[in-house]
Amino acid sequence: MKKNILYILTVALLAVSLFNWSCKKTIEERNQQFPALAPANIDLDADTWIPILTASNTFTIATPDAFGTPNYAADLNEIKSYQRNLTNEQRDIIKYWSAGSVLRWNEILRELVAKHNLPPYQNDDGSYPFPSAANPLAYPLFPFSNPPYAARAYAYVSAAQYDALVQAWKLKKQYKISAPYVNDAGVQALVPKSALYSYPSEDAVVAGVTAKMMELLFPGDLDYIQKKVAEEKLYRIMAGANTRADMDAGESLGKQVAAVFLARARADGAGKAAGEKKDWDLLESSTTAAGNTPWISLELPKRPPMLPMFTKVNPFLFPSATVAALRPAPPFKTTSPEFKKEADEVLAMSQDHSREHERIVAFWADGVGTVTPPGHWNSIAAEEFVKHNYSEVRWARNFALLNMAEMDAAIVCWDAKYYYFNPRPTQMVLNIKTLTGIPNFPSYTSGHSNFSGAAATILGYLVPEKASAFMDMAHEAAMSRLYGAIHYRSDCEVGLQTGIKVGEYAVNRAKADGAGK
Repeated sequence: MKKNILYILTVALLAVSLFNWSCKKTIEERNQQFPALAPANIDLDADTWIPILTASNTFTIATPDAFGTPNYAADLNEIKSYQRNLTNEQRDIIKYWSAGSVLRWNEILRELVAKHNLPPYQNDDGSYPFPSAANPLAYPLFPFSNPPYAARAYAYVSAAQYDALVQAWKLKKQYKISAPYVNDAGVQALVPKSALYSYPSEDAVVAGVTAKMMELLFPGDLDYIQKKVAEEKLYRIMAGANTRADMDAGESLGKQVAAVFLARARADGAGKAAGEKKDWDLLESSTTAAGNTPWISLELPKRPPMLPMFTKVNPFLFPSATVAALRPAPPFKTTSPEFKKEADEVLAMSQDHSREHERIVAFWADGVGTVTPPGHWNSIAAEEFVKHNYSEVRWARNFALLNMAEMDAAIVCWDAKYYYFNPRPTQMVLNIKTLTGIPNFPSYTSGHSNFSGAAATILGYLVPEKASAFMDMAHEAAMSRLYGAIHYRSDCEVGLQTGIKVGEYAVNRAKADGAGK
């Protein structure tokens, strides 16, 4: 019992320290990395782009107050009042959020994923507790944001942000309200000026839709999320970019769009992804009956397999039937010479690894307490997107394409993992010493490889001059799992190719959504 309590306290302290570490990165430090958003193209035609779920929806917001009315004058006076007395902290907030709403919320989402990427410790009886969305602050904290959960979270938030901004662009063109700094010479523009209409506010739209999605995905962190929403809304007012009415309308629109995505999320099958003991037992017995050694958990006591029913989650980019169609050919039988050859290669790799291999393994490890492999690719994408001065709506569209590919790659990968239920190298060759932690799910195919193949494919389409570089990174990420001695070569090579196929579905959607590149 004492050991259990000690572990719980240790995990809790680790979670807090990880979150505090991420949140203690100062606003100034972040702004050294990311300049204020100044789109090279405001994508005024984004109202014609094809949304993901809301093409047939009609959303309404309040009719804006006309310029010259008392209500509009009061909103302008609020801005001027702030601007006369801005504190250094308020100026820092403006600098922080001016980098872009989609970028900053993606960062916040990655921080929350890292905070919650902690597997629960076992109970005294050797069983393992499951986090409960109904009681997210009880141990174990909800969620356990492992790679499939994280991929789904990134996908839903990004896709909802994209749809919300497409709908916002429609309403902007309907009402054609200019920014406060255009309408009143007494209002300073403390962010780069834009010809984009201000009603509803794009920042408030993103904040509104994201906060509502977080109620489902990270229900124990809503106080923190709402503080960030309030901070962003105030930033746009202080910066002279929006009135309070712009912000309220945008937040309302974001919440309406979120409702559409929340309805899908609640019915997409993720709630049953953990499966039951009878499901786990059937996987083991079926693999044995086929003449192969089944995967077993190497943790003590054995931990239930991670989300074996995630394969049943509804994908974004293709019908559910396509998941089985993308399933790769079987791995080598565990009794075959080819399998032994691959296992021997892993053993040799574990006994004689170079410093370069150690560097690669460490860079791509993305284990407990991190943003996970999909989050790592979000980080890579963000740093690349900043260079291109995209509009908010294009930022959202690009992240939506990336993260829908990552979620669907997780579904396809988990399908292969639990269809074949292949053992890890360390299960078959006991003297293999790994360079990183051993995930608690079957070996074939590698999750890193699937995620990386999918990400590199869609990012290569979005930024074609970097396509080769992205694919080189994906290959390195895939091979890091062999170098770390936790995957066979075929896990990595086949997983990479499967991920590329998933990424091609994202590319096809991008070609047809009306946004161009």
